[in-house]
Order: sequence, then structure tokens, then C-alpha cells
Amino acid sequence: MKYQVISEEIRHRIESGFYPLDQPLPDEHSLVEEFSCSRMTIKRALDVLASEGIVFRKRGHGTFIVQSSFQSDYIHVGTNETLGFTSLMKDKHVTSKLILFDMIAPTPEVASYLAISEDTPVYHHIRVRCVDDSPHVIEETYMPTPLIPGITPAVLKASVYAYMEKELGLKVGGSRRRIRAEQATARDRKELGLAENEPVLVIEQVAYLNTGIAFEYSFARHRFDKFEITTVNINGK
Repeated sequence: MKYQVISEEIRHRIESGFYPLDQPLPDEHSLVEEFSCSRMTIKRALDVLASEGIVFRKRGHGTFIVQSSFQSDYIHVGTNETLGFTSLMKDKHVTSKLILFDMIAPTPEVASYLAISEDTPVYHHIRVRCVDDSPHVIEETYMPTPLIPGITPAVLKASVYAYMEKELGLKVGGSRRRIRAEQATARDRKELGLAENEPVLVIEQVAYLNTGIAFEYSFARHRFDKFEITTVNINGK
């Protein structure tokens, strides 16, 4: 979508220093003219960057760069953002270690979250996502096989979301998340290199297509020192 292309271009300009950190971004009217699009498209592009904690918008004053947003090695996740891990770490070298891949009948709980019958088969896969060869997160995911056909180990070693968009023509619409801290399990300690009493940050997520259909129920167990959540306060609310 055009707003995504524009948000990527503005993000690149911010990262490269094209826009001064101490100055507001060009106003919406200027961006509309530059990108030959509607004001709503520009607003959506800026909303994406705001949800990522890269910019904040101050009514009557403009859109400003969050100067700390590019000065951390943490994974930044906006509270209203749904992106695959590869997209979040787009400037890094991301690899995946596949621990488990199977097709199973869902438990009643998984079927309920995905709004499917218990007779509908699901992919069940667990993988460790590494950034520049450093393990960051263990992902355990359930996806309905009729909705997301063709998942293979090769797909899982790359980006599932990219496969969905490019090969299946599906668009991610949003998600519901619960975020909590837990003590690291034996698997966490082994795969993420954590010590006995160190915690993990767990994101439990149900993700939806832009049609409103649930396509993923997942748990992401992040190293506590490689992850942070970005929230954005707009207009003092």
C-alpha cells in the first residue's frame, strides 16, 4: 500500500540524517505534494511511524522525530503495531533455527483463539529468531492450514509474513496482545543463553488479516535485555 511505501521512505530519511533531529518533519501539505497522494495517505504513513515510537505528533506544532528511537539495540514494538520479526529488525541480519514443525489438531483453547473448529488442522511450529547470530526470541505459533497453505521449513527459516503477502496475497490487519514477564524455562535458558533466575518477556498474540479473520495464535518469549515496548502519548492523552 502507498502509505507503507511512504512510511518506509520517511523512516529511511530519518535514519540517514536527511531530516534534522531538532526540526519538525515537513508539514502534511508539503508531503502530500511531494508524494502525490491524499492527505489521508500521509496521515496513515505518519501514524505508522508514531506507533513505532519513531515520531510523535503535536497538534498545532507538527511531527517531530523521537531522537532516542535510533540509539538502542533493543527490539522496539509499538503497542498498536503488528509486524513480523523480520520487519521489526529490517536493518539487521535475521536468521531462524527451527525447533519443531508439525501439523496437528488444535486444542480447544487454540481453536477458540483462532475461531476454528477442533477438526481444522493447524501448523504448530517453534523457532528461535536470531539477530546478527545472537538469539533474541523463541516463537511458538499456531496457524490454520486451510487459511495459510504451503508453510514449509524453508518458509519458516525466512519470513512467514513476507510469504503470506508476496505468495498468498494476504494482508495483515491487526492483533490483540497480552504482555507479561515470566521466569525463564529450561528451553529459554538453553536457546536464549539466559541464567537460572533471569526473566523473559512474553507476548501472547492473536493476529488478524485485514478481513478480520484470525490467522495466528502465538507466544514470543523475548530475552529481557533485547526487547522493549514503545508507547506514544499523543496530545497529552
